[in-house]
Amino acid sequence: MTKNQDSMPSHTMELPRQIVVGEGNINEIGNFFKGLDKPRKVSLISGSNVRKVVQKKIERSLESAKIRYAWHVANSNEISNLKILQKEVKQDKSSLIVGIGGGRAVDAAKMVGFDLKKPFVSVPTAASHDGIASPFVSIKGDKPHSIVATAPLGVFVDIEIIKSAPKRLLASGCGDLIANIIAVKDWKLGRDKTGEYYGRYAADLALMSANIVMENSSTFAKNGVDVRVIVEALISAGVASCIAGSSRPCSGAEHLFSHALDKLAPGVGLHGEKCGIGSIMMAKLQGQDWKNIAQTLKNVGAPTTAKQIGLDEDVLAEAIVIAQDLRPERYTILKEKSMTKKKAISLAKSTNVI
Repeated sequence: MTKNQDSMPSHTMELPRQIVVGEGNINEIGNFFKGLDKPRKVSLISGSNVRKVVQKKIERSLESAKIRYAWHVANSNEISNLKILQKEVKQDKSSLIVGIGGGRAVDAAKMVGFDLKKPFVSVPTAASHDGIASPFVSIKGDKPHSIVATAPLGVFVDIEIIKSAPKRLLASGCGDLIANIIAVKDWKLGRDKTGEYYGRYAADLALMSANIVMENSSTFAKNGVDVRVIVEALISAGVASCIAGSSRPCSGAEHLFSHALDKLAPGVGLHGEKCGIGSIMMAKLQGQDWKNIAQTLKNVGAPTTAKQIGLDEDVLAEAIVIAQDLRPERYTILKEKSMTKKKAISLAKSTNVI
C-alpha cells in the first residue's frame, strides 16, 4: 500500500436497501413499505397535482396493508416552507417519510426525513433527474448547489405513471445523465491536479448510465425514449453518488453552470435541460466530442440552445463566468479557463448554443 493510500480519508456509502421498478405496480406500494420498515404510519409528501393522480390507489394499498397515513403538500423547496412542512410532518409521529412526485416533492421529503432522522422512501412520478436515488437535495437557500441529506431507504417506481408524465421531463432526465460525461472528466481532473479522491467504480457506473443514452439515442429518435431504460439509468447514477460519498460522478462544471442559472434566472429551464446545454459547452472546453453530445440531446428531444429554454444570451454568459465561484473547492475545467463574458459568448456560439 502506498503512502497516499495509507492516508486516504474514509467516506461513507449509504445505499438504498431495496429498489423496485415495475409497470402498473402502484397497488403494491403498501407491501413494499411493510417489507422495508414495517411502519404503522407513513407521512406522504407530494405535489397537489400528483396527489390527485395517485391518491386513491396509494390509500387503498396502504389500508390493505394496515398502514395509517397522512398527506402533506410540498409547495416549494425554499427553506422557510420546508421548515413549516417539517413541523407538520413531525406531528404525524410516522416512522417513514415518503416523497411522491417529481424533483420538488422527493427533495422535500428527503430533507424532512434527514432533519427528523427518519428513513425516507423515494416514489418518483417523473424521470427528470438522478436525485430519485441519490442522497443529494436541491433547496432554495444560501447555497446555490445541491447539499447532502440522506439516501433513500427504498425506491419504488411505477413505469406506467412515469410514462404518463410530460415527455419534456423524460428528456430532462436524459440531459442529467449525459452530464455524467463531463462530471467524470472533471473528477479525474480534480484527482490529477489536487490529489482528490477518485473512485473508479463510482465513475464507471456514472459513465455507463450516460453511455446507455448516448449509444441508444438514434433508436430513441425513431421509436421514442425507452422509459424503463432511462429510469434504471437515473437510479444507477444516483447509486454512483452514494458509492462515491459525494456528487462528484454526476456533477461537474455543467452542474455549476446550471446552479449559476438557478441564481441568475430562477425558473428558466428544467435542471436536466440546463445541465444538457452546459454539457455541450463544457465538453468543448474539455476537448471532448461536444457535437455527439448535442446530437444525442436532439435525438431524445432535449434542448440544445439557450433560445429553446428562453434563456437570454447575456445571462448565459454571466452564468459561465460565475459558475466556478459557486463551489471554489470543487476542481473542474472552469478552474483552468479564465472565463470572461466575451469568451463565454464565443464558446456558446462555437457550440451552436446561441
